[in-house]
Order: sequence, then C-alpha cells, then structure tokens
Amino acid sequence: MAQDTKTNLLDIAETAARSRGFDGFSYADLAEAAGIRKASIHYHFATKAVLSAALMDRYHASVEQVCADIEATHQSAADRLAALATFYRNALGGGETLCLCVAFTISRDSLVDEVKDKIVAFRSMMTRWITALFELGKQDGTISTTSTPEAEAHATLATLEGAHLAAHAEHDLAAFDKATKLLLAR
Repeated sequence: MAQDTKTNLLDIAETAARSRGFDGFSYADLAEAAGIRKASIHYHFATKAVLSAALMDRYHASVEQVCADIEATHQSAADRLAALATFYRNALGGGETLCLCVAFTISRDSLVDEVKDKIVAFRSMMTRWITALFELGKQDGTISTTSTPEAEAHATLATLEGAHLAAHAEHDLAAFDKATKLLLAR
C-alpha cells in the first residue's frame, strides 16, 4: 500500500533534518526527493515552520510510544536504561543521523518559537520518564549509586544527546559507546 503524500513528505523531511539539520534542506530538496512540485509541498505544509512543528509532534508521539514499549518489555530499571541507550544508539543510523530533537536544537536560531517550545516539551517528557526510571532504580536496586532521580535524569539525557553529537561528528558509533560506557556500567 502506497504512503500518502503528507506522510511521505514527513518521512523525507525527517531524514533530511536528522542527517543535515533543519537548515540543511529546502522545499526544493523535498520536492525533488518526493518527485513532486514545490507547490504540492506548500499544500500540505504552508511553511517550513509548519513542517517542523508537524515533525516535532510526530517525533514526540513516536518516542513516547518507544518509552511505553520499553516499560512494557523491561521490568528492571537497569534493563530500561539499557533499552533507552540502545534506542538512542540505533537512531544514529551508523553515525549519519541524529535524533530529531538534537538535530533541531543545533539549528535553534532558525526555528520559530512554537517549535522551540515543542523541543522543550519533548525534553521535559524525556526527563520525566528517565526520572521515573531512576526512581525505579532506587527501589529495585538494579542501578548502582542512584542519588537524586531528577538530577540523574537531566544528566542522563545530556549524556545521551552529547553522545549523539560525538558519534555524528566522528561518523562512528564507537564514540557513542565510549560516551555512554560509565552510565551503562552503573
């Protein structure tokens, strides 16, 4: 079954944004990749700001589902943390792409306030979820030396995002593994 044009455009735009950043693609690029005219893109997404907001909404919902799936399939905090790190590592596409939130954050000055707010909302959702993970870690004892779950969550998200940037800069997943080694050893 063929994808609808709007979904196809979102897929192409997400790939472009994750590999080249928000500023690294244009509607002309999308039109060429989708095999349609630029006017057709404007029909679905009047502006790049509207497109970027739709991308963040879709990404937020997708990652929220990933977190729910991790909870459903992994009982211990340590296993959930490992699964989250694996999700972030897999999002690197071999070092060629970044998570959408990180990719957009790099181009923050080019984004409209609505999209900046969506990035903040996404990071807040992730911080809450990781905080709950570390609260579970204090209870089940599967993560060593858990101090303040919220502080742990902020540091963990920063570590995962920073590891993304390092692996992308080096085009090497080993950089991600080195950056997350101490976190996962806990």
